[in-house]
Amino acid sequence: MADKSMDVYLNDHLAGAMLGSALAEQLRDENEGTALGNVMSSLAAQIEEDREMLMDLMDRMGTSKNPVKQATAWLAEKATRPKFSGLTSGDPEVGTFMALENLTLGVEGKVSLWKVLKNVADQYGPLKSMNLDDLIERAEAQRDALERERIAAGRLALGGTAK
Repeated sequence: MADKSMDVYLNDHLAGAMLGSALAEQLRDENEGTALGNVMSSLAAQIEEDREMLMDLMDRMGTSKNPVKQATAWLAEKATRPKFSGLTSGDPEVGTFMALENLTLGVEGKVSLWKVLKNVADQYGPLKSMNLDDLIERAEAQRDALERERIAAGRLALGGTAK
């Protein structure tokens, strides 16, 4: 039962990681040449590395990737592009703010993933060899950087000016 539960859990996080990686790349590309674009350039690369690390962990644990969850994540990412580009609101600043808010929530989920895996690492061989403390610290740093950008984008989108 624990292995099936772990498979479901990891697949859920992989779907989220797929969405997060694509969203980070979208934010990077749409904000190229700006301060946000520079932040997102670094974060998009890190978020993709984390997704690849999760896929590697799944391979080492013998967890099959769920094609339905992967397809659903792909469709969700495509469906949210207009919203996060500002097309649905007519305001690119609102789109950027909403994208940053969603990405911040996703990275918070990644913090939760690494923390719970740390707490069950003694039960799974492949987890024992991972430096989960470093992954937690990295995800928290990503979340903090995104939170700063989210607040600034929210101020611009909803309040009219950025500080």
